[in-house]
Amino acid sequence: MTTLFDLTTPAAPAAAGPRLARVCGLDISLTGTGISTLAGTTRVPTKGHRRDSLLERHTRMKHITTRVLEEVGAVDLACVEGPVSYTTPGGSTWDRGGLWWRIVGSLLEREIPVAIIPPTSRAKYATGSGASRKTAVLEAARHRYGAILETDDEADALVLRAMGLHWLGQPLAEVPDGHRAALAGCAWPEREAVTAR
Repeated sequence: MTTLFDLTTPAAPAAAGPRLARVCGLDISLTGTGISTLAGTTRVPTKGHRRDSLLERHTRMKHITTRVLEEVGAVDLACVEGPVSYTTPGGSTWDRGGLWWRIVGSLLEREIPVAIIPPTSRAKYATGSGASRKTAVLEAARHRYGAILETDDEADALVLRAMGLHWLGQPLAEVPDGHRAALAGCAWPEREAVTAR
């Protein structure tokens, strides 16, 4: 009887290489939180109004936090863009800070190591300049990673994830030395806390 397979010879085992670290990037925002994980890059858009009640504002932040945690799942490291300066007056200052802490606190409660990446470091890693605008970061992310990204929120999240992977020795792509220098300006967790997971 003829068969298509040689049943006497066992299949060769798949080559075992190092596991790609499960890193997520989070660009936390009230209007569009960008999330990048091994599964892909997405965004949680929401809308609010200046006259929203306290309960409506709380419900909005709870919704964003729940969606973010669902997308993140179990990861080895979360790379979160640090809060921007809130010296500029605005009605949503408390809400932005509250949302940031709500998400970061939830990650820490899950015992997920968190890295805080300043916006200027994120821009420098992507473009070589910490002063680059979000549109430049979006174009750089599309070009370097070949990613289909619809918004700068998603681009920021992808760059944050790429920075975490690079810090762990698993860069998504080669970047020039000047870009790589941005890693030094971030608040990274203890490396053992990440690699031991």
